[in-house]
Amino acid sequence: MNFIFKAVSVWLFILAATTAHAESPADPTRLDEVAERGSHVMPFSLEKTLHVFNKTEHGGLQQVVAKDAIDYEQIGLIRQHLLDISERFKQGDFTKQRRIHGNDMPGLAELAAANGAVRFEYRELPNGAEIEYSAEQPALVGAIHRYFNAQLSDHARHAVGGQTHHDHKMDGSHQQHKHHQLMLKPADSKE
Repeated sequence: MNFIFKAVSVWLFILAATTAHAESPADPTRLDEVAERGSHVMPFSLEKTLHVFNKTEHGGLQQVVAKDAIDYEQIGLIRQHLLDISERFKQGDFTKQRRIHGNDMPGLAELAAANGAVRFEYRELPNGAEIEYSAEQPALVGAIHRYFNAQLSDHARHAVGGQTHHDHKMDGSHQQHKHHQLMLKPADSKE
């Protein structure tokens, strides 16, 4: 019972902290259309998961987490989907995003045409997964931020914006990553 109280408290804190950073939601008709198209592309339940878009100095973190930290079915589906799209993104394939959001989604054309200049790093989280987007060119960082803004607007019922973090440091051609997550952690987590 203590774990459930802690989990609910963490989610309420995250939602309260990120509400001020949220983008204006799309109109209700578009939200319904995006959710409907998304149900044919994303294998997990939007009602049982939360998308978190956290802009960073060099790009951003897209996280999808199960609202119930022990919903292993949703966690598996999240991981499957984010691994698949991260591999597609590396090839410039944003077909699934176009199917959900349309061809004119802000930032999408620039990301698809980036030819390896944007890095997409997939990682599993205890209750889902994340993709870190990073680029050195300011124009591509701007494209990532516009893409995240559009995601927040189109998924307003199922997404929150994270706080901006400036803890990524570029060191030559290698990026140092200080890992940060907006997620539920088990009560006995060592992190």
